[in-house]
Amino acid sequence: MKATFSREYLPLFEALASGVRLDIIRLLQQRPMNIKEIAEALDLSSAIVTMHVRKLEAGGLVTTRMERRDRGTHKMCSLSVTHIDIDLPPTDEDVRRVHEHHISIGHYSECEVYPTCGLASREKIIGQYDDPRYFFEPERFQAKILWFAKGYVEYRIPNYLLPGQTPVEIEISMELGSEAPGVNDHWPSDIQFYLNGTHLGSWTSPGDFGAARGRYTPDWWSEGVNQYGMLKVLRIREDATYIDGQRMSDTGLGDLNMERNSWVLRFAVDERSVHVGGLTLFGEGFGNYNQDIVFKVYYRTAEKNQ
Repeated sequence: MKATFSREYLPLFEALASGVRLDIIRLLQQRPMNIKEIAEALDLSSAIVTMHVRKLEAGGLVTTRMERRDRGTHKMCSLSVTHIDIDLPPTDEDVRRVHEHHISIGHYSECEVYPTCGLASREKIIGQYDDPRYFFEPERFQAKILWFAKGYVEYRIPNYLLPGQTPVEIEISMELGSEAPGVNDHWPSDIQFYLNGTHLGSWTSPGDFGAARGRYTPDWWSEGVNQYGMLKVLRIREDATYIDGQRMSDTGLGDLNMERNSWVLRFAVDERSVHVGGLTLFGEGFGNYNQDIVFKVYYRTAEKNQ
């Protein structure tokens, strides 16, 4: 999860401001649990645990769903995030030293996708399900969610670096997950990341999440399809590429071709991978994070190099 000091994240900070809720998070790191199991583990009443779980849900940290089990219906709780990345308020100098782009999901420049696949705006499905031809429909520029079983989508982003400006880090954040027929929380997919034709590394999405509605999912969106993903943050530095702070590959800034007018960002699912579980990209108005793809280039000027 990526957060800032904006007031919209107050529910997140409130959710973390409790020892009991931190204990619940530690329990759910081990496995999903129902309210009764959590209450017994913490020696609390179910009513108290329910109150704390609601706070964690409001903060976007926990997802709940009703599940039939042991001849009864139980409220199952699971973690929605694996980490929290908080951006402190930038200084004036930081603002001057970053080129930031927000790329809408439908603004890809090239693609090759295979069913199951589709795309939608905030208002409706674009074209028809499982027909790749609609990925070239002009209306696709309105898309805020897309999904496919294998293939790739590619985004072209202007490179505004000037002579004397040296990149020190590239940060890319997006909400994404697998693509299963219907939904399946246990549907691993090896998702590949490329920049300017250079392979940055891969991340295995654990599933196609649909047990609960996404926080920003439109009301008209069906229940039995992808609801939300996981927010992942890539950072390309001089030494390596990292995902959520963990080293993903040895690819560093020096391995990229930066002598061009644009950055070319590709998300791919290769049919030769171990887990070919598809890809879903969520943009503003869908999923749990209400953001498009965010691409930032941090740089220093020539004066800083001296």
